[in-house]
Amino acid sequence: MAARNLFEKVWAEHEVVAETPDTPAVLYIDLHLTHEVTSPQAFSMLRASGRKVRRPDRTLATMDHSTPTRREQLLAEAQIPLDDAAKQVRQLEQNAREFGVELYGLGDPRRGIVHVIGPEQGHTRPGMTIVCGDSHTSTHGALGALAFGIGSTEVGHVLATQCLLQRKPRTFSVEVQGRLQRGVSAKDLILAIIGRIGVSGGTGHVIEYRGPGIAALTMEERLTVCNMSIEAGARAGMIAPDEVTFAYLADRPGMMQGEAWDEAVARWRSLSSDPGATYDRSVTIDASAVEPMITYGTNPGMVLPVGGTIPATQGNAVFDRALSYMGFHGGEPMLGKRVDVVFVGSCTNGRLEDLQAAARVLKGRRVAAGVQMLVVPGSQLIKRQAEELGLADVFRSAGAEWRESGCSMCLGMNGDTVASGAYAVSTSNRNFEGRQGVGARTLLASPYTAAASAVAGRIADPREML
Repeated sequence: MAARNLFEKVWAEHEVVAETPDTPAVLYIDLHLTHEVTSPQAFSMLRASGRKVRRPDRTLATMDHSTPTRREQLLAEAQIPLDDAAKQVRQLEQNAREFGVELYGLGDPRRGIVHVIGPEQGHTRPGMTIVCGDSHTSTHGALGALAFGIGSTEVGHVLATQCLLQRKPRTFSVEVQGRLQRGVSAKDLILAIIGRIGVSGGTGHVIEYRGPGIAALTMEERLTVCNMSIEAGARAGMIAPDEVTFAYLADRPGMMQGEAWDEAVARWRSLSSDPGATYDRSVTIDASAVEPMITYGTNPGMVLPVGGTIPATQGNAVFDRALSYMGFHGGEPMLGKRVDVVFVGSCTNGRLEDLQAAARVLKGRRVAAGVQMLVVPGSQLIKRQAEELGLADVFRSAGAEWRESGCSMCLGMNGDTVASGAYAVSTSNRNFEGRQGVGARTLLASPYTAAASAVAGRIADPREML
C-alpha cells in the first residue's frame, strides 16, 4: 500500500461510497455536535419529513452562542435579555427533548462552548469524523480527528442519516520548526501562518500541522492552532495524535480503561502520516522567529508583529476599505494605538492555559482607566478550575469582569458587544466588519497581548510585562 498521510487514513476509514466525477463521496460521521444557532432549521426538517435522529447516541447539543454570561441572568433564565437569543435557547431545549438528544443545558455543569466541551468531556477522539454547524469545528482536529463545519441543511442530513456528501479535499502540510519564544503563544503562531499563506491559502485543502514546533505544543495550544484553520480557508486542520494527546485523553470523562485503552492508543498511534507520505501543498514555518502578532484590518490575514508598521496602501479597494473601517493609515505603528475594550475568551482562547497566560500579565496590575475588560471562560468546568486556582481573583483585582462561560463577545449574539467605533483587542478568531457589534473595530491577538494592552490602555508588547 502506498504511503498515506493522516487525513487520507481517516477519510478512507469513513468513506461509505467513494466519490465519482459526477457525485461526491458519502462519508460516515462519528460525532455530531450541535448548538442553538444552526440547529433549529435542521430539526424542523426532520419534523416536517417525519424522520427521527438516526444516531442520538452520536449527537450532542450544548448552548453557547446566545447564552448570557452575566450570572444573574443565568440564575433567572427568564432574564435572557435578547428575544432572539431566548427563543433559540428554548427551541434547543424543546428539540433535544423531542428527538432524544443529550443536551448540556443552561444549568448543566458541563456546559460550555461546543468546541471546548467536545475535547474536555472526552467526546473528541483521534481518528473520528466530527461535524458541527459552526465554522470552527476544525478545533477538534488537534486530537487527530477530521472535523469541519457544515451548513444548517447539512446538519439536517447528518441528523437524519449520520452521513454526509463530501468532495475529498486536497492536503496541505504546514511544517513548524523551532520553538515559540517567551511571550509568544500558539495564537501568534497560527496568526503568523495565516499571514504567510493568506486567508484563501488553504481553500480546498485539509491542513496537517507537523514538525517539532507542533510536537512541542500542549494540547490546549494545539486546539488554538487547529481552531483557526478555517481562517486560512482550509476545510479542516489536523495534528497527528502522540503522547501529549494520550496524556490529555487518559482522564477524560467516559474514557475507556485497561485493555480497551491500550488497544485504542495502539490504533491511534497508527494514524500518524507514513514516512514518504505526500501532500498537495507544503510550507515551512520557523516558530522561533514568530513574534507577538496583532491584526490591523478586517480579516485575520491582515496581521503583523505587534511592533510592526501598518503596510501602505496597495491600490487595492478592499485593502483601502479595511483600513478606512479601522481608522488606520499605512505607515502607522501598531504599538500605542488606543484600546477601549479587551476580550479574553472564545473557542480559540478560552481554555485554562489561556486564562493563566492573561492572569500572569495582570497579576499585581490594574486595567487602565476607561478600558473595559471581559474574561469569559470557555466552559463551566474551566470557570470552576480558574476560580479554584485563584485566577478569577486576579482578574477581579485587576478590574476585569469575570463572567460565566459562552461565546460572548466573539460575535455578540448574547448582547456582549463592542460599541461602534470602539477598538477591541480580542483573543477570538474573526475581525470582520461588525463581528463584535455594529461598527466595532476588532484587533485579534493572544491572551498575553490582550492582557498587556488592557493594562497599558493601548496596544502593548506583552514581553515587556513578563
